Amino acid sequence: SKDRILELYLNEIYLGYGSYGVAAAALNYFNKSMDEMTMAEAAYLAALPKAPNNYHPIRKAEAARDRRNWVIGRMEEEGYISADAARSARAERLTVVSREATQFVQADFFVEEVRRELIERYGESGLYEGGLSVRTTLNSRLQNIADQMLREGLIDYDRRHGWRGPVATRDTGADWLVRLRDVTPPASIGSWRLAMVRAVDAQGAEIGLADASSGVIPLSELTWARAWQEGQTLGPSLKPPADVLTPGDVVMVEALPTETDKDSAAQPLPIGAPGRYGLRQIPEIQGGIVALDPHTGRVLALSGGYDFAASEFNRATQAQRQTGSAFKPFIYLAALEKGYKPTTRILDAPFVMDQGPGLGKWKPANYSNKFYGPSPMRLGIELSRNLMTVRLARAIGMDTVSDYAQRFGIVDNMPEQLSMALGAAETSLLQLTTAYAMLVNGGKRITPTFIDRIQDRNGLTTFRHDTRPCEGCAGSHWAGQPSPRLPDTRERVAGAAASYQIVSMLEGVVERGTARRVSEVGKPLAGKTGTTNDEMDSWFVGFSPDLAVGVFTGFDNPRPLGRRETGSAIAAPIFRDFMAKALENTPAIPFRVPQDIRLVRIDLDSGRLARPGDKRVILEAFRSGSESDDGSEVIDGSDGGYGLQDPGASEVGGKY
Repeated sequence: SKDRILELYLNEIYLGYGSYGVAAAALNYFNKSMDEMTMAEAAYLAALPKAPNNYHPIRKAEAARDRRNWVIGRMEEEGYISADAARSARAERLTVVSREATQFVQADFFVEEVRRELIERYGESGLYEGGLSVRTTLNSRLQNIADQMLREGLIDYDRRHGWRGPVATRDTGADWLVRLRDVTPPASIGSWRLAMVRAVDAQGAEIGLADASSGVIPLSELTWARAWQEGQTLGPSLKPPADVLTPGDVVMVEALPTETDKDSAAQPLPIGAPGRYGLRQIPEIQGGIVALDPHTGRVLALSGGYDFAASEFNRATQAQRQTGSAFKPFIYLAALEKGYKPTTRILDAPFVMDQGPGLGKWKPANYSNKFYGPSPMRLGIELSRNLMTVRLARAIGMDTVSDYAQRFGIVDNMPEQLSMALGAAETSLLQLTTAYAMLVNGGKRITPTFIDRIQDRNGLTTFRHDTRPCEGCAGSHWAGQPSPRLPDTRERVAGAAASYQIVSMLEGVVERGTARRVSEVGKPLAGKTGTTNDEMDSWFVGFSPDLAVGVFTGFDNPRPLGRRETGSAIAAPIFRDFMAKALENTPAIPFRVPQDIRLVRIDLDSGRLARPGDKRVILEAFRSGSESDDGSEVIDGSDGGYGLQDPGASEVGGKY
């Protein structure tokens, strides 16, 4: 029919502003859907098919307005609108509302994940020619924070590890500007600029930029650029700027705030203006960050590296890395579900295991290389003690540990080897963050998703992440009926009580343990650091009651990050800074306590009920009816259960 032909035509035709079809044009010109447009706005779109470039609303505003008014006049003549309506529409200003400012966010890693999923579902032709409308889970505010904090965290680490040298070296003769402009900027340069060092003195370096302007790099902006020496150490402190820069060096710089802007919202100097600049360097270290809703699995923000333009490899979803101590909470969860308590004492002493003929002996150790004797289970997580974790895993059985790793989607078919208890298995940041989210949501399974809903060209929903039935949701209006109640169909993967006990322990990691710097946020937060052997990988995964966030950092080709460059030193500060921004201006919501949990005053160091005079007293979470514990039983992990009443030595270890 003619109506169908017109429909197809209007949904395909080019209407300027990168718009194919009237619906896209309504968004791009007015930031509105079709049913939100005014009569004047609709008339303008109707004026475009003849020659959209001739009626550009900004470059050819007068012609655009005249053409729109002609369409309004024809509508009046044909009897579609009244004279008064036509007069009012002609008087309306033709104002374009930039969609870019309100609808677009730079989220390249996130968008690429969406694209991959769409290709997997619909194929390339379905993706690019199917007219799909895709509603994603992205939160633009959180995405911007994630990108910023990940980049700043990687740069902070890189600056701690010294200066690797200039981008290039060129002659500083009369044609220096031509030589500078011939240098290709690195792919990850972003808003930084290339500059050539023209002269160096005791106060800093004079530079020239590609727009022929000049500036200086003061000495204070060079002090970080010490040489990185063999053996993972920094070189001597910088004294003269000539220790770092020489004339002819082509370096990356960033404009610094002016002196008058330092106490206000500082803005970089305009491009081309003379002024002060900071020396910059693209970090070699990479990383990823992911934030998701722990109740639904909706991925709210994701960044898979320092810069998508330089590397499209996604370290949040594609990289498989060892988790280190970030895996420990799931071992303790398994133990709690087997009847252990947060106050159960575990022997912290040397542990030696014969691995078989020709394989030698396995001798795990604590990060401090010290042993602390029988200690409450809580301290095993808060202080990330390897020997306690190994003994606990041996006591409950590695078959149980492997089951929980699979149950929470961390690793399928984990080898039942004791080293796996210390995070030797590999997984992705998204998988591990999703597993932590299932701890804070009370032990219920969620599936991470980047897409809420997909509709075809006719508006028919072909995919929806939330598949719960909802009787009463389709009502067209409210007539006093009760609000629909959605059923909770999530599968339970762990008990609510044990899940909360782990959440409480992980809150202790932030308050007293290896992630104390995260407590600076000032809101209820919990999480766990993770560091692999030789500081190859750095993790922090944690959550607030309604937001789960994971951070991973490491080199793409694994190599040591440096002495003391642990999860608490690299990943935890990124998590802290993200949460500080994400949760600002929000109330401090405490973690939700299940009904069958009792909070009891406990001496932190011994795990016994608190007594008058005890210095370190906490509220420990017990299941109702399990509060009593005299602390006499100690797990040593040598016989698959409770071991020594007087733990002077371990059958599989030595004296502690």
